[in-house]
Amino acid sequence: MKNFIQTLKNIWKIDDLRNRIIATLGFVLVYRVGAHIVLPGVDPNMIGEGMMKQTESGIMSILNMFSGGAFANASIFALGIMPYITASIIVQLLGMAIPYFQKLQHEGESGHRKINRITRYLTVGVMLVQAPSYLINLKNQINNKAAFFDDGSWGGFMIPSILILTAGTLFIMWLGERITDKGIGNGISLLIMIGIIARFPFALGAEFVSKVEEVGNGGLISFIVELVMLFLVFVVSILLVQGVRKIPVQYAKRIVGNKQYGGVRQYLPLKVNAAGVMPIIFAQALMFFPMMLAAFESDFTRSIASAFADFTGFWYNFTYALLIIVFTYFYTAITFSPMQMAEDMKKKGGFIPGVKPGKATVDKLDEIMSRITLPGSIFLALIGILPVFAIACGVNNQFAQFYGGTSLLILVGVILDTLMQIESHLLMRHYDGLMKSGRIKGRAGSGM
Repeated sequence: MKNFIQTLKNIWKIDDLRNRIIATLGFVLVYRVGAHIVLPGVDPNMIGEGMMKQTESGIMSILNMFSGGAFANASIFALGIMPYITASIIVQLLGMAIPYFQKLQHEGESGHRKINRITRYLTVGVMLVQAPSYLINLKNQINNKAAFFDDGSWGGFMIPSILILTAGTLFIMWLGERITDKGIGNGISLLIMIGIIARFPFALGAEFVSKVEEVGNGGLISFIVELVMLFLVFVVSILLVQGVRKIPVQYAKRIVGNKQYGGVRQYLPLKVNAAGVMPIIFAQALMFFPMMLAAFESDFTRSIASAFADFTGFWYNFTYALLIIVFTYFYTAITFSPMQMAEDMKKKGGFIPGVKPGKATVDKLDEIMSRITLPGSIFLALIGILPVFAIACGVNNQFAQFYGGTSLLILVGVILDTLMQIESHLLMRHYDGLMKSGRIKGRAGSGM
């Protein structure tokens, strides 16, 4: 405890780090205040069971969690940062298929600025599709004309609300960029994490009340066991995020004058989970397609839709886990380029001991990555379906979401990245790090 207090004092002594933390807290406060400002023309007292029930599970629960409850509250920040994430994924996939985007990715800072500008424009396009869909869904869920202070026409409510939702998402993007520049950590990721954490106290309180007040739920002992299990799940998730396979790389020795350059052995860290949280997001989005079969007049299609409608059922979770494994391989294949790595090593005079430069190195890297992706994808699939096991053990739906899935991986990854940046500031000023032994490694710290 004494070392922890001393570490906090050291953080406060560094002017730049202190100002960055204060700025980050200020931006986060603005974000949380905006999440509780309801859209003009909507009666906040009428928003109740319809939206809450819809956001209990599935993709809607993810949207509500990422927005910190703003989705269910019909806030001006209702769609949060998800349209920007969607646009970023589209641009990233285009970079794998279209030569123009591939060229921009290799142009350094100027190409990065152009990609950011294209992503912002695409975000506006995504918003023009998602905002009307959200407003139509809002009206259908509330199902009460008295909740709206106008006749519900496009001119009176829909068009202004679409503009407000679009402006809200663009404002959140601006806040994220300001946090990255003036604050600590990655701004966009930090805002997503704040939205997730904002739901945690309510879920924890609801779980505590259900265990203590309701007879037959295990009482306080059961609640403590659940917290211990949650801690162990966090530990396993940290191992998954930080797990790497170190490939030895030897660099050729060069003698220039009286000095020797190179000749040292370094390691190329290949991540066990190179795809991050994206396979879970893709798989969760695809799990809604089987339920659309219910619209067809057939007993067979209805039986399939009913089987996949239960997100705690066997076939739903088996298919869900299988899709996570498939998408892990797919996303790793489009983001991991062994050929580019082999070329970079060759340019710098590096080689893997016992492996020839060129095609042999490419094949070796591809073989190693394929092998370590298998256990990584299986562990990722287990984390994806862990909330179902938690629900089966008596945990309520909201609190069970923190036992796995996208929320858990995002929390672990963003917290590690932020702590890593704080520790780098401390070590730069010759202070002790946040840990007695070793360094904190986030997602960026264990990557290329």
